[in-house]
Amino acid sequence: MAPLLEVRDLAKVYDSDGRPLEVLRGVSLDLMAGDLLALVGKSGSGKSTFLHLCGTLDAPSRGRIAFDGRDLFSRTEAELARFRNTEIGFVFQSHHLLPEFSALENVLMPALVGQGGAARARQRATELLEAVGLADRRHHRPSQLSGGEQQRVAIARALVLEPRLLLADEPTGNLDDATGQEVLEVLLELNRTRGISAIVVTHSERLASRLPRRMRLRNGLLADEA
Repeated sequence: MAPLLEVRDLAKVYDSDGRPLEVLRGVSLDLMAGDLLALVGKSGSGKSTFLHLCGTLDAPSRGRIAFDGRDLFSRTEAELARFRNTEIGFVFQSHHLLPEFSALENVLMPALVGQGGAARARQRATELLEAVGLADRRHHRPSQLSGGEQQRVAIARALVLEPRLLLADEPTGNLDDATGQEVLEVLLELNRTRGISAIVVTHSERLASRLPRRMRLRNGLLADEA
């Protein structure tokens, strides 16, 4: 079976006051459909950079990223935008919910922007809020929700267009340990019941230990951990 995401010899070099700063220097990875991967490493090791490249929010300096067998960066900008909207779900440390809208409306937003079928989108948004344990909070605004509840809304929003890959950058970083564990349980349950594939960037060794697969970024390189 071919990987869902295939990364080969990925490098990223930034300009730092006129001098090259190599953050990634030859990263390779195969992610199969249904994989749930924790990506760990020290602050500044390039974890977020790697996630942004996989999500085509930035372009690599060298190397190849293929999704479902097709080279991502051989696509036009319009094709990449379509790819991000339909195949990738993003969850960030800050949930970026719109304060004037309810939880349900926030989850619905990507579908409305994408001009999908309104009735189907509303049904899926409702189902996802139930899946993340917030069916009875769907009409609450973000200010009426706890931090953990807001992050669960953000996860539901990331999945409303049924992407095949979820990219989560420190999804529990702003939460206390207990609440972070609750959010992790949501991700694990969605993986079990819906088969979502995900790369979860985290600084928490405890959280990473709960995921089935772990890799560590060190010195610009990526390695599996037992």
